Amino acid sequence: MLRRSSDGNVRDPHGSGTDQRCAEVLAAYQKNYGSPDLEPEYYELYEKTEKQLQELLRTKNRVAIMSGEAMVVLWGALKSTLKPGDRVVSVATGVFGYGIADMARACGADVTLVGFDYDEIADPGRVEEVVRKVRPKMVTAVHCETPSGTLNPVAEIGEIVRRYEVPLYYVDAVSSAAGAPLEVDAWGIDLCLVGTQKALSAVPDLGIVSVSERAWREVEEVGYQGYDALEPFETALEKRWFPYTPNWHGLAALDVAVSRILDEGLENVWQRHQTAAQICRDGLRRLGLELYPREESACSPTVTAVKVPKGLTWSELDRRLRERGMVVGGSLGPLSGLVFRLGHMGRQANPALVEKALAVLEEVVWSS
Repeated sequence: MLRRSSDGNVRDPHGSGTDQRCAEVLAAYQKNYGSPDLEPEYYELYEKTEKQLQELLRTKNRVAIMSGEAMVVLWGALKSTLKPGDRVVSVATGVFGYGIADMARACGADVTLVGFDYDEIADPGRVEEVVRKVRPKMVTAVHCETPSGTLNPVAEIGEIVRRYEVPLYYVDAVSSAAGAPLEVDAWGIDLCLVGTQKALSAVPDLGIVSVSERAWREVEEVGYQGYDALEPFETALEKRWFPYTPNWHGLAALDVAVSRILDEGLENVWQRHQTAAQICRDGLRRLGLELYPREESACSPTVTAVKVPKGLTWSELDRRLRERGMVVGGSLGPLSGLVFRLGHMGRQANPALVEKALAVLEEVVWSS
């Protein structure tokens, strides 16, 4: 079963042991809040945070903030908008793209896969051929495929969705939102799925989804009922009634995390990620290591995937790095044991931290 995993965020190799979430975000969990069902302050905070997320995602669409890790919205958005037999075109370039296709099948959808190798990104031309033939109700795509370190052209795929009047465009932006340019409205994304623990640098306890007007119409038509259902969130703020007790602590932390991003300036944050990523890739090449993606232009600004160096197994590399106080991520699925990942997302998109990590990696590689 598909699940979200660590994306190899680098712990400070010089001993801080931190995952770079700011103290102010974590402090939100130490406060004593009242019952969110009863206190007007909760609804005021929800409305404020929703507006900030709209700014971050570049959308006017309503945003549902749901209790649970990002998978709650990936599942909930599918189950809330698909009926058995609905045609879906799933664009897949890695673990999560193929996994979302499996999830749509589990919802009873008739899924046509547009599959690519894990070390490449989607070719919009091939996607268009399939969309033209299938005429689906939904197209799904993953913006950042973290296990393989790639960033897909979801804007170009959005143009295809619009051209062929596909009712719904579903995009997993869990590991790209706030780390790479993302324009929900301009790209025609109907369901944009986000998690709190990636480039937002909060804790994995909320799922976020922006929902377009036409997606809300499908939600109403399907009428799915369940913990992860979107339907109650369409009017939850106005009615002051959520389908379960909301996570006030998580919302307060998310508010802090998104405020920090917007205070820095979204374009500045995107540039910081791009700078950190370039330093990482340039440094890896200097060490004689090989990037996993076929073309560097396919690399994500939030995570870099690297082939495990010859003469070392992943388990041995992982052990040596941990001995020096540095933790990176292995990969998943077919890439397990072959690729490792350095995450530079959120507060870890920090050139100084990336340089420290490269120094430790150099020591390990050359000592072998």
